[in-house]
Amino acid sequence: MIECILFDLDGTIVNTNELIISSFMHALKENNLPPLTREQIIPHMGTTLHQQMSVFSGLADTSVLELSYRSYNYAHHDELIGSFPHVNETMEELARRGIKLGIVTTKIRPTTIKALEMFDLRKYMETIVTVSDVVQPKPHPEPVLTAVANLGVDPRKTLMVGDSVVDIQSAKAAGVRVAAVAWSLKGEETLRKYEPDYIIHDMKDIFGIVEQGTIES
Repeated sequence: MIECILFDLDGTIVNTNELIISSFMHALKENNLPPLTREQIIPHMGTTLHQQMSVFSGLADTSVLELSYRSYNYAHHDELIGSFPHVNETMEELARRGIKLGIVTTKIRPTTIKALEMFDLRKYMETIVTVSDVVQPKPHPEPVLTAVANLGVDPRKTLMVGDSVVDIQSAKAAGVRVAAVAWSLKGEETLRKYEPDYIIHDMKDIFGIVEQGTIES
């Protein structure tokens, strides 16, 4: 039985997609770098900001780009993010059932907390593991294993829910089950190639996994 569920943040339980894409476009433009399309940006979403900026710019030192990104991202945060259907009621019910909940993200802690508090989700999370809390970010298993250790749970009874390839890879490497969300901008077909244990099409599909250990993929 599932005793713990870990969630990615961006694109999984909070819709930050437009904020992230707009922030990248702004950072590149502000620093006189060639623009990128949404289609060029989306495949890299989910990795760390430094990794993404390195790919997009070809630069080893991306600190100036990251400052531009974070400045824009913070200034436009509240206007450009939104919620996904049935997230809060799902968290409420999972917490009622005594399932331990946590966040595992490649975001920095301040914006992670800001997004969770904006949608009243922080109260459900018993651990929050950000990129600031680990040496090796996703797809390395360290972030997931850190959350598992923080909660004192069995990895074999833990489920990771995410929208990106690195979520699947990190979960598998950590020995936990993984559910990919079909509303990911990456597309369900892309995520299926990495063989998640489950594909969910609505957040409430998690109940089927918790109750039966399986769900229609």
